Amino acid sequence: MLDIKDLTIEFGGLRAVDKFNLSINDNEIIGLIGPNGAGKTTVFNAITGLHHPTSGVIEFNKKDISMMKPYLVTKNKIARTFQNIRLFGSLTVLDNIKISYSYSIGYNLFDAVIKSHRYRRAEKEIEETSLEILKAFNLYDDAYEYAENLPYGKQRMVEIARALAAEPKLLLLDEPAAGMNPQETKNLSELICWIRDKFDVSILLIEHDMKLVMNVCDRIAVLDYGKKIAEGTPDEVKNNSKVIEAYLGDCGEEEAAIYA
Repeated sequence: MLDIKDLTIEFGGLRAVDKFNLSINDNEIIGLIGPNGAGKTTVFNAITGLHHPTSGVIEFNKKDISMMKPYLVTKNKIARTFQNIRLFGSLTVLDNIKISYSYSIGYNLFDAVIKSHRYRRAEKEIEETSLEILKAFNLYDDAYEYAENLPYGKQRMVEIARALAAEPKLLLLDEPAAGMNPQETKNLSELICWIRDKFDVSILLIEHDMKLVMNVCDRIAVLDYGKKIAEGTPDEVKNNSKVIEAYLGDCGEEEAAIYA
């Protein structure tokens, strides 16, 4: 599905990502981990068109998307969340979900101004579909609440639901457990697996909560200073000496195993 080949991204004299390679298959959950500043979010930004590679290629379903603009990446069925929640706080939860359909609405500005039959039919379909997504995430009762009034954990769920409303085949989650308590993180672990199965998507996940990563990911890639230093199953990664030294600290394999 996704094939990243020798991805390099430079900002001035700084090489943020250095010849990074990663492939993702259908219905896989892949973890991308590493210390702060390792280049993880830069990789996400490259996949979604916010940064263009200095060199290298990003292919999605055998199409080169390396230089695509973000809205075209979305049209090609890739969606993401952000490390910092980016909801429209002054809009309702329902309206936040409906926004995801703006790139594919079946009417024009004139239809919207005169509220034509085509406009009314499309808006009805969008609202019904959005409400179904909220039901799936147990957010139906919050549909008409302002997003900014929801507790943090629910805001995270709304952001993930909004990304899924774009009907992606690849979903990128940037630190979805950030700020969550242990129970919310446990629920999120179950949710990520449910999303993969329910919506038939592959998931690329950045996360610092090692227990979550080890529990949900099929494979894990590890970045350090922009370079991939390891890739493999959770068991292979957690016992990799380079990973222990760079990410978990020089604590030894036995102590590092507590993260599994």
